[in-house]
Amino acid sequence: MTDNKTLISIKGLYKVFGNKPQSILPRVKAGEEKEKLLVETGHTVGLQDINLDIKRGEIFVIMGLSGSGKSTLIRHFNRLIDPTEGQIEVDGTDVMSLDAKALQEFRRHKMSMVFQRFGLMPHRTVIQNVAYGLQVQGLDKQAREEKAQEWLDTVGLSGYEKQYPAQLSGGQQQRVGLARALCTDAEILLMDEAFSALDPLIRSEMQDQLIGLQEKLHKTIVFITHDLDEALRLGDRIAILRDGKLVQQGAPVDILLRPADDYVEAFVKDVNRARALTVDTVMQPQYCRISADTIGEAINQMKQAKAEHGYYVNEQGYQGALTQEALSKFEKHEYGNEIDQSVLEEVPAIQPDNLLEQVIPDTLESDLPLPVLDQDGELQGELSRANIADVLSETSVNDDEKNGGEEKKEAV
Repeated sequence: MTDNKTLISIKGLYKVFGNKPQSILPRVKAGEEKEKLLVETGHTVGLQDINLDIKRGEIFVIMGLSGSGKSTLIRHFNRLIDPTEGQIEVDGTDVMSLDAKALQEFRRHKMSMVFQRFGLMPHRTVIQNVAYGLQVQGLDKQAREEKAQEWLDTVGLSGYEKQYPAQLSGGQQQRVGLARALCTDAEILLMDEAFSALDPLIRSEMQDQLIGLQEKLHKTIVFITHDLDEALRLGDRIAILRDGKLVQQGAPVDILLRPADDYVEAFVKDVNRARALTVDTVMQPQYCRISADTIGEAINQMKQAKAEHGYYVNEQGYQGALTQEALSKFEKHEYGNEIDQSVLEEVPAIQPDNLLEQVIPDTLESDLPLPVLDQDGELQGELSRANIADVLSETSVNDDEKNGGEEKKEAV
């Protein structure tokens, strides 16, 4: 859960690789193409004017195809790469101002990194690998191994303490890498294509584990991937890079339903939206909540709301749905009757964080929209077949807006 406070701020970041990057920078800012600059100067443009604010406690995904600059960008956060120009602030600290010793401490305590190829030391046992960061921090052997054991238990590797990396599967090795990164208690995790080397099943399991850990730990995670499905599944927000430029950033629903350009639209075209979108991104926040005790009061509440149906909630929580059709069968002398199960329709409630894929069967079986309840049982909205049909249709929001604009022009 994020607290909406910026933890990492990147402003005006440029990276040019070559012998004289500063001499090339004006041409980059003038908009010259990177291919032309490479041919004429021998310099490679890695990043161009990157501006990002990453919130404390969120999973921020940076994605793009090979060569887009995503791995170059993440290595700027802890200054494994220095920018040609730009500002990097972490928790109010100007990272570019740190001297060698301060930078070393910053890397040891503020950020941990999980690599694609695991980065384990083959001559050390599993528990020694996990405890390595604590050894660097100067913790004594007993304390660091006790803490390392806790994290091995957390990632499901109890019993593997004395094994060596070569004796483990790829998924197990990556769990060791994750445990090692978490063991230092660093506030920020940098994960560079951390699951890309794993087969699909193990990769999915690691994604599940990361989501589960994040619900408990609330770390700030910067996750690099080229896989949009992975980005949509993990990211609270997503930034998409192309040729070193930031082309769009936003919540997964924004990326999926409102692509900024043709490049992003091509990315999202084949995504299974039912597996990527959650109920709260699609539901209608308008609904009629019936809190009356009697039939007559319920009729009045529904009339005031101008609603055809409503959801009945009493002290025990949500009980079922009421419809105008059912209430219209009561005579006036029955308006004082209490609401009971005989007048209620059983309409299953769903959670805001349910994937659409999970709720489609119930939606199709119900004649009424499904009520959306939060963890406290409070109504948040409703989800209808029409909501799902609209968002799962192949027509994008951008296409709808374009078509709408053309229709308006024709009408004029």
